[in-house]
Amino acid sequence: MVMKPEPVFEAVESVLGQDAGLLRDQPVPVILLTPQGRVFTQRVAGELSRYKRIALLCGRYEGVDERIREHLVSDEISVGDYVLTGGELPALLIIDAVSRLLPGVLGDPTGAEDDSHAMGLLEYPHYTKPPEFRGWKVPEVLASGNHAKIDQWRREQALERTFRRRPDMLEKAELNARDKKFIESLKSKVTGESEDH
Repeated sequence: MVMKPEPVFEAVESVLGQDAGLLRDQPVPVILLTPQGRVFTQRVAGELSRYKRIALLCGRYEGVDERIREHLVSDEISVGDYVLTGGELPALLIIDAVSRLLPGVLGDPTGAEDDSHAMGLLEYPHYTKPPEFRGWKVPEVLASGNHAKIDQWRREQALERTFRRRPDMLEKAELNARDKKFIESLKSKVTGESEDH
């Protein structure tokens, strides 16, 4: 089953209040959610957050008539290398990821800047009260009040977490000389651990 062009064109034109022929030149991207699209990333979320409005088209079953893709859609996005029965869940993912980048959505205006993927790394660990729970303590540096040491600890934790869980991200991350030295020490530690076994 393929979605017909007439109702999709009419719906988009009605909602956006424009002739579909003009949509490609307007600052409202019409995005088709499809496994054939470019992969949705934090960078893409940031890109979309700069628009005043976006339109998300959710396909179903076998997708949409090719004329929708050719003459209505300005972008195609995939949320991963798998297939779902429809574009509704990908649309929700995009809405959530984009909306949290908008001013006023998060309580902290800079809250999204340190999130995983926003800085090119996985995020560092977080702790809260109590300082000790079941014998597990919050790292001492976090209670030290020394903001420079706390920032360094957080950066190193983000680097180590990324190194261990998503080393592919380090290839694209912006790393300074200190970061590179720290990663080399992690590599040496891993090499030493494997030689011990």
